[in-house]
Amino acid sequence: MQELRLLRPTVRAVVALGAFGWQATLPALVEAGWSVPRPRPAFAHGARVPLDGADGRGGLDLFGCFHVSQRNTFTGRLTPAMLREVLGTAARAASLR
Repeated sequence: MQELRLLRPTVRAVVALGAFGWQATLPALVEAGWSVPRPRPAFAHGARVPLDGADGRGGLDLFGCFHVSQRNTFTGRLTPAMLREVLGTAARAASLR
């Protein structure tokens, strides 16, 4: 948690890997000072949720990505192109604010 608080002034994008990571990230972001909409957004590969800073500054975008486990990569549920797309979109979002 302390890491998120320290990164708060500069972090602009977060990529959560898998539904478990997504569910763990949402309360961590709230505790670190971002506002999460209610109801909480559901995980999906390629999901993008803008979050405002609780104090009105320092918003970020949360991105969902299937986890890079062998189960997902060997079965084709997550392809290299899909991973590149999410990471590229997150990188572009991080540099635009």
